[in-house]
Amino acid sequence: MKLTWFQCAAFASVPIRFARNDFRITPIVKCVAAFALCCVSAAAQDVRIEHVTIVSPERQQPTKDATVYIRGEQIALISSATSSQQKSVRVPRSKSNVQIVDGHGLYLIPGLIDSHVHTSDLPGIDKSHEPMREEIASAIRKQTPRSYLYFGYTTLIDLIATPEQITAWNSYKIHPDLYFCGGAQIPGGYPPIQFVSAEDRVSLTRYMLVQRGEEGQAPQGIDPVTHTAEAVVARMKQDGALCVKTFYERGFGEVDEFPAPRLDTIRDLVKAAHAASMPVLIHANGTDAQDFAVKAGADIIAHGLWHWNREQEFTELTPRAKGILDSVVKAHMGWQPTMQVLYGLQDLFDPGYLSQPSVALVVPASAIEWYKSPQGQWFHDILAPAFVPKPIQESHDQLAQWNSARAFIAPPIARDRNATRYMAEEGARILFGTDTPSSPTYANLPGLNGWREMLHMLDAGMTPIQIFHAATIANAEALGLDGEIGTVQVGKHANLLLLRQDPTRTVDAYNEIVKVILRGRVIDRADLAADHLTASAGHARQ
Repeated sequence: MKLTWFQCAAFASVPIRFARNDFRITPIVKCVAAFALCCVSAAAQDVRIEHVTIVSPERQQPTKDATVYIRGEQIALISSATSSQQKSVRVPRSKSNVQIVDGHGLYLIPGLIDSHVHTSDLPGIDKSHEPMREEIASAIRKQTPRSYLYFGYTTLIDLIATPEQITAWNSYKIHPDLYFCGGAQIPGGYPPIQFVSAEDRVSLTRYMLVQRGEEGQAPQGIDPVTHTAEAVVARMKQDGALCVKTFYERGFGEVDEFPAPRLDTIRDLVKAAHAASMPVLIHANGTDAQDFAVKAGADIIAHGLWHWNREQEFTELTPRAKGILDSVVKAHMGWQPTMQVLYGLQDLFDPGYLSQPSVALVVPASAIEWYKSPQGQWFHDILAPAFVPKPIQESHDQLAQWNSARAFIAPPIARDRNATRYMAEEGARILFGTDTPSSPTYANLPGLNGWREMLHMLDAGMTPIQIFHAATIANAEALGLDGEIGTVQVGKHANLLLLRQDPTRTVDAYNEIVKVILRGRVIDRADLAADHLTASAGHARQ
C-alpha cells in the first residue's frame, strides 16, 4: 500500500520539533554565578548515603556497604571497608546539616541518559491542537520533566533544538539536565520544513546546509555563504550545542520524494564538527542510509535498522544488511536501536493501552481522557487507512484493528530486533536512545518510553549489563560527558539513582527506583508521578 508522506513519516520516526542549549559565559557572568553558587552551597544541606551497594560501569564488582558523601551538586567522597576516594573537601563530623539516606539493601547507580529525545513535542497533541487544548498541553509540558525523572533519566540529549527552547525547559522547577544538537538539513530535505512547528522551522533553517554548487536552491532568506558546513557548525558551537544532527532520509514505504545530502557535504560537516570537538549524529534507519553514514564518517547512527532497501521482503539478516552492520561495528560508531519508535505506532491501536497503570503515572488524567476522546484519536485515524484494511475499520472491532496493526508493523519490528541482536552479539557500541516522541502518537510517553525500550532490548537479546552500559557510560563517552556523568565517582555530578535491585542482573530494577538524586537533591520517586496517581500503582511490569 502506498502511504502519504505524513503517514509514512510517522511510521519511520519523524523527529519534528525539538529543544535545548547553554550560553557563552563572560568572566563577569562567571563571577556572579560563582558567588551565587557559594551562597547556595553554604546554606544547602549535604547528603550522606550510608551502607549502600554501589553499582557503576567502571567497577568490576559492586562495592558493598559503601558511604557516599555529596557536597552541593557533586560527589565529594566515596568510602568503603576496602577503599576510599576523596577530593579536597572537608567532610563535617556533625550531622546537623547533613541529610542522611539509609542505603541498607539498596543499590546506588549513575542516573540514566537518554541520548535521543525531542522535548518540545507533546505526545498525541499536534501544535494545531494547543490553542484549543491549552490546559491539557500545559499539564503535559509540566509533567514531562518529572516523568523522565520518574523512570530515572537525569540527563537528556535533544537532537534538534535552539537556545530558546532550552531556556523554556530550564524554567521548570524540577527537570533532568538537557543538552542539545543543532539540526543540519539540506533545502527540501527531511524533515519537511512546511510541516514542522514555527520553533522548529527556526531551528532547522538556522542550521540549514546549502551544498556546494547548489547555492541557487537556497530558500529565501538563507544566505549560502553563512550556511556552509563550517559556518553552520560554528553557529551551533556559539549557541552552546553539544553535538550536530543531520539526516539521510529519502522517504518511507514506496515514497521516495526527499532529496538526500551528498556524501561530500556530510563529510565536510563531519570534518567541521570534529574540529569543534562535536560528535555527529545522523538520522538513518535504512540499509542505504546506514551505509551512507559509515562512508560519511558520522559518529552515531540515531536509529536501528528496520528499512532494508530493496530487501523489504526479508526479516532475517540478509548478507547486505549484515555487511553494513559489520562496517558500523568496525568503525566503532554509536548505534541506537530506538525500537520503541515502532511499538509506539502499533500501540495506538491497542484498546487497553490508555488504561494501563504505568501510563497514568506519567500523563495527567486530563490528557488521558482527551486521548480517549474522538478528537484525541486523530493520529490513530490518520494511520488507520495504512495499517488496517477498510472492512476491519468499518467493523469498529477494536481487537481486530489491534491485530491488524501488529501484523502491519511486525516485519520492521522483526528487522530491527534481529539487527539489534546481531549488534549485541558482535559487541557493538550500542547507545540508549528512545526518540521520544518519535511522532504524534500518545504511545511515545516520556520516561515510560525508556522503560519499554529496555524491555524490547532485552527481548532482542541484549543482556542487563549491556543495557546498563548503553544508558550510562556508553552514552556519556559518545557525547563527551564522561567527565561529568555516567559513573559513580568522586568529582562527578551527583545525578544518581537508588534502586531495590541490581540493574546488571535485571532490568526490572529500573521500575523499582526508590529515590532520584538530581544534582545533589534527593527526590522520592512517588513525588514525581503524575499528580492524580500514587507511585505504588506503577510497580506492576507492563
